Amino acid sequence: MTPTYQGRPFSLFRNLNAKIASIPMILTALVIFVGGTAWTVFYSFTNSKLLPRASFVGFDQYERLWATPRWLVAVENLAIYGVCTLVFSLAIGFLLAALMDQKIRFENTFRTIFLYPFALSFIVTGLVWQWILNPNFGIQQVVRNLGWESFTFDPLYNADIVIYGILIAGLWQGTGLIMCLMLAGLRGIDGDIWKAARVDGIPTWKTYVFIVIPMMRPVLVTTLVIIASGIVKVYDLVVAQTSGGPGIASEVPAKYVYNYMFLAQNLGQGFAASTMMLLSVVIVIVPWAYLEFGRRRRHG
Repeated sequence: MTPTYQGRPFSLFRNLNAKIASIPMILTALVIFVGGTAWTVFYSFTNSKLLPRASFVGFDQYERLWATPRWLVAVENLAIYGVCTLVFSLAIGFLLAALMDQKIRFENTFRTIFLYPFALSFIVTGLVWQWILNPNFGIQQVVRNLGWESFTFDPLYNADIVIYGILIAGLWQGTGLIMCLMLAGLRGIDGDIWKAARVDGIPTWKTYVFIVIPMMRPVLVTTLVIIASGIVKVYDLVVAQTSGGPGIASEVPAKYVYNYMFLAQNLGQGFAASTMMLLSVVIVIVPWAYLEFGRRRRHG
């Protein structure tokens, strides 16, 4: 007999089959993700080189990390790439979604075209845009062949703007997904709201800014988390387009971790860098969890 409390079954026994089925996933998360994370943080305080060893050096690895110009360049690049990706992907994605929401002809075709780049791997996207931005046969050469001999557009070969060349490829691949998420949010808005706004004479842009966008808050928060998680772990695009060059101008944290752990054979330094990346993810996840679950708790 199922235990009850005041005539109701204990919550522990509700959906028991589903809870049993989730046990492997929970164990995997605890052992691999939580255990692996704890292991990484633990050895980031050691002087591990080729193999992990419990030779503690305190915060020496972190001090060395933040004194390394290569890491500082990587963090700066990630900040530039992250801010620009957040702003432009949200703006372009929402604009495309708003246009698609107008019940245009061939909507399915356009939606497929915009979403198709997301189906490609970052390596493929990086190689494609490496060719497109190559000054010898890419955009620069095409424009020069049209008569503008002095035209220059070689972001991947200019250390000052190389991160923006990588940004172009990232936006091309990811904006289609953002568009689809935004479109799903727009399609969830009750049509009566639009009718009421038109009856009241509210301009379309004000309807979007002051009515529609606030109502899309859950979609926007989820989209921000997806974008932020992709920003932190950006690696493939950089490797495919520039390999971190020119010099170290396009270095990013994920590539720094890879280089120190597998090429320089300095596990302690790689663990310290990956722990800092983990901290950046926590900074993103904790506010999102507070906004989502805290709001639900306050509103019952």
